Amino acid sequence: MDKNSKIYIAGHRGLVGSAILQKFKDEGYLNLIYKTHDELDLTDQMAVKEFFEQEKPDFVILSAAKAGGILANNTYRADFIYQNLMIECNVIHQAYLSGVKKLLFIASTTVYPMNATLPTSENNMLTGDLSYANKPYAISKIAGSLMCESYNLQYGTNFITITPTNLYGNNDKFDLEKSHVVPGILRKMHLAKLLNEKRYDELLADLNLETLDEALEYLAKFGVNANSVEIWGDGTPTREFLYSSDLADAVMFIMQNIEFKNLHNNQKEIQNTHLNIGPNENITIKELAMLIRDVVGFKGELVFNANLPNGAMNKLTDCSKIHSLGWKHKINLKEGIEMMYQWYKNSIRGGVESKFINLTYTTSFDTINNLNFIADSKRICNG
Repeated sequence: MDKNSKIYIAGHRGLVGSAILQKFKDEGYLNLIYKTHDELDLTDQMAVKEFFEQEKPDFVILSAAKAGGILANNTYRADFIYQNLMIECNVIHQAYLSGVKKLLFIASTTVYPMNATLPTSENNMLTGDLSYANKPYAISKIAGSLMCESYNLQYGTNFITITPTNLYGNNDKFDLEKSHVVPGILRKMHLAKLLNEKRYDELLADLNLETLDEALEYLAKFGVNANSVEIWGDGTPTREFLYSSDLADAVMFIMQNIEFKNLHNNQKEIQNTHLNIGPNENITIKELAMLIRDVVGFKGELVFNANLPNGAMNKLTDCSKIHSLGWKHKINLKEGIEMMYQWYKNSIRGGVESKFINLTYTTSFDTINNLNFIADSKRICNG
């Protein structure tokens, strides 16, 4: 892959896709292709076929997905399995037909069973039952991973799958009813801080509401007031988090340095050739909330509601495989949250409310048991 290679980034407006696009631009790649959903519907087989025949990309990064929180996964089960399968089938198959040199498919650690051993290695895929709430989404990601592997084995393609852990960063979803744990807690802390400091104009601008009474009523639904922020569960579950630009760095490293042949030993049964991508370290939800409070500068209390769900108690992926190949993350959690908070404040000042709305094809990669999600469309929970 050189600087003039034609590289198609599918899903370039989401959390991960936007970070990947920026990474390639920063590295001086000059021939990048990307389309909005309105310009190219990846569930449309004929449209994808025509796109590949016309553009003939050399390399493909498939970060587009139908993604959302636990409520969306559990409610729109048919949408999640159908749309993701269609996207994967169309893009992967057309990449094969058009002779793409390398494709990188971004899946999710939702592919692993609920009771997988810790730390969870790539060999844990398909060894147990999946979380019920996001099973259709997880199965679609397993299917995409197996498609890449199967096309490699049958057709000699060079398609690689990665399974990132919980992600956060710029272009994340900050909607209080839909966001994952890091952006969800961060925004709750920020709004509570504005209340505490009586910065009501900024509060109303952030929420896009007209009156303080409306804001107070709305925030009360999420356990947010001037003096405290409620967190679901008792704070003891552990989770791991990777900054989106670190994932983009991993994508660049893999595209430049790793081939499918590097991911197996020519054993009789070649399987589980995907790569976990993460920091290989975790943190409790309580520690995370305290860290975010420090970064935001909120002076109030954290209220851990033990009557509400904790979710899975411990999650940790084994990233020794990607580490052995030469890549490790660079951005620690505090630094990443600080950068994310600055981006959030800049977005609010710029009036970019659309940043907090979920797009049709984004890459939020909601690992249901690894993140805090919305359980009843009203509050953020430890899912």
